Amino acid sequence: MNDAPVFPAHWEAGDPVLLTETFSSRIWKVRLADGTPAIVKDLKPFDDVEDELRGAHYLAWRNGEGVVRLLGLDGKRMLLEYAGERHLVDDLNADGDNAATEIAAEMLERLFSPSDTPLPPDLQLLRERFVSLFERADAHRAAGTRSIYVEAADIAERLLSNPCDMRPLHGDIHHENIMHGSRGWLVIDPKGVLGDPAFDAANLLYNPLDRDDLCLNPDRIAHMAEVFAKALGQNPAAILDHAFAYGCLSAAWHAEDGNAKDESRELAVAAAVRDVRRSY
Repeated sequence: MNDAPVFPAHWEAGDPVLLTETFSSRIWKVRLADGTPAIVKDLKPFDDVEDELRGAHYLAWRNGEGVVRLLGLDGKRMLLEYAGERHLVDDLNADGDNAATEIAAEMLERLFSPSDTPLPPDLQLLRERFVSLFERADAHRAAGTRSIYVEAADIAERLLSNPCDMRPLHGDIHHENIMHGSRGWLVIDPKGVLGDPAFDAANLLYNPLDRDDLCLNPDRIAHMAEVFAKALGQNPAAILDHAFAYGCLSAAWHAEDGNAKDESRELAVAAAVRDVRRSY
């Protein structure tokens, strides 16, 4: 499966090197005709392939502002600008979490900067993304259980019914998806969602995934909420509400996959976010 692929001739992409293979795609580093590096994301058949294609349309809409450029799209293959090799988590490890949080906030501001380009028509409504949380909460209600899922679903319903704004969202921003290269910091791997900008800050509170010393720290949670609220022109309580709802949504996804360990982890961070929210 790792044999050199054949890419569309008009891409003039050669010297492919397989960087990684995930459940959803194979990622190749290639050289373009002028010698510059690029990335080919070759999607596999899987349940959420539409997420990836919506993400490609989001990249085309942003046209390189804060994100990697989409250089070509051929079926389920994307030719992408090379974002570099440095991830935000590398800066976190080198310069500290507060420095990384400031960079993430700057990227949020860039992603929500104005664009005159018409919106992609196929963005997924944020409510559709919350189906797994609502279904799990309904099951718990039917069983007479007032669980954290029920609490989160109530908050999600309130947020979705009264969004602060409706904007195109990246949908999956975290410390591994923010990278530094020749054009500075750029975000990769969007999902292409439409909803409240605060949702794009939410996942950052749960990352890096292997740093629960940070993610469970109430001072860090409050600090991130303050910084992201300023970047998005919202209030910290709204950021925390979105973060709590998102964490329980992520836990619901893990529960569907039978991944009890990661479900428990997400719920633990969500509970810590909820505790900080109560102080606002």
